[in-house]
Amino acid sequence: MTSRSTRRQFLKGQSAAQALGDLIVPDSETGEAASGGNPPAAETYLLQLGRQAMACQFEVFFNAGQYTDAAERAIEALDLIDGLEDQMTVYRDTSEISRVNRFAADRPVEIEPRLFGLLSRAADLYRETAGAFDITSGPLSKVWGFFRRSGAVPNETDLAAALDRTGGDCLELDAAASTVRFLKPDMEINLGAIGKGYALDRVAERMTEAGIGDFLWHGGQSSVLARGTCGAAGKGGWMVDLRHPLRPERPVIEIRLRDRALGTSGAGTQFFRHGGRRFGHILDPRSGWPAEGVFSATVITASAAAADALATALYVLGREDALEWCRGHPDVGLLMFVPSRERSVELVAANLAAEDWRLTSEL
Repeated sequence: MTSRSTRRQFLKGQSAAQALGDLIVPDSETGEAASGGNPPAAETYLLQLGRQAMACQFEVFFNAGQYTDAAERAIEALDLIDGLEDQMTVYRDTSEISRVNRFAADRPVEIEPRLFGLLSRAADLYRETAGAFDITSGPLSKVWGFFRRSGAVPNETDLAAALDRTGGDCLELDAAASTVRFLKPDMEINLGAIGKGYALDRVAERMTEAGIGDFLWHGGQSSVLARGTCGAAGKGGWMVDLRHPLRPERPVIEIRLRDRALGTSGAGTQFFRHGGRRFGHILDPRSGWPAEGVFSATVITASAAAADALATALYVLGREDALEWCRGHPDVGLLMFVPSRERSVELVAANLAAEDWRLTSEL
C-alpha cells in the first residue's frame, strides 16, 4: 500500500493510522492518564510495529514515550505470534495441529496445555452456538475448494462425505491428560476462525505482564484488541473504523474499543460465482452450504478469540437467530450488515452502549 503521509504526520501518529487502513480514527480530545507507566502526552505520538504471520499483517500501536521498553516487548510479542503460527497452522506438517489431525482418530494425542485450553473454548462455543461455530469443519472448506482458494460447487456425494467427517460433538477432550481424540475417522481441526484472535489474546497478556497497559493490536484488520488508552482518545480507549461491507473504501461506523476486542466475519473477498449465484467462503457446518443472508458480522467482547469465533457463528446464524442469541449474552456486542429492500444494506445492532459507537456516514 502506498502511503501519502509525511514524516511529520508519522511522528504525530497520523500515518500509523493510515497504514492501518484508517482502522484507528484520530480524536481531537485530550487523552486520559493511563494506569502504569507515564501518562500519554496531550498530543499523542503513535509508534507502530508489524510483521506478516498467519497469512495477514499483525501490527501493534502504542503511545510513544509512555513505556521505555514498549518496542522491545512488542517485538517479543511478534515472535510469540510466529511460534503460535508454527503450533496451530494446518499448512505445515510439523505443526501441533497437523500432528493431531494425523493421529487423533487412532489414539488420544497429548497437546500443549494452552492449546488444549483453546480447543476446550472452541468446544464450548460449538455447544453455545448450536454448532454454528465448529473447528472440525475443515473437510467442508476443502470440498468447496476454499482451502486452496479455488472454489467449486461439490457434488452431493462428496458434500455428504465431508459432512460425515464434521462435528464438534465428536471431539473428545481429556482435561486431566491434556489430550484430544477424534471419535470418527478422517476428522480434522482447523483453527482459522479463532487462531488470529487467540494470538491477539496471548500477545496482550504478554505485554500486560511486562507492565504495558496501553496498546492496540490487530491481525489483518478483521481481528482487533485494545487495552488502555490511545492518548488522543479523550474518553479512554482506541477509536476504530468499521467499513461498508460492499464499499470497503468507505468507513461508516466509528467504534470506541475500551479493554475489549473486535472480530469481523464477511465473505466480501473470498467467494466464487456459479450458475448465477454467489458462494461465499463462510460455511454453515450444520448444512455444509455457504451461509447466506448476511454481508458481515462484527462482534465486540472481552476476548479476541471469542470475538473472532462468534463473528463467524453469528454470521452463520443469520439476523434473527443472531439477535436471539445476543439477548441471552448481554456481554457480547453485535453490529451486523444485512441486505435491505430499501437500500443496499441495513445495520442491525445489539448490546452496545450508545457512547461506544456511532454512524459516521449514510449507509
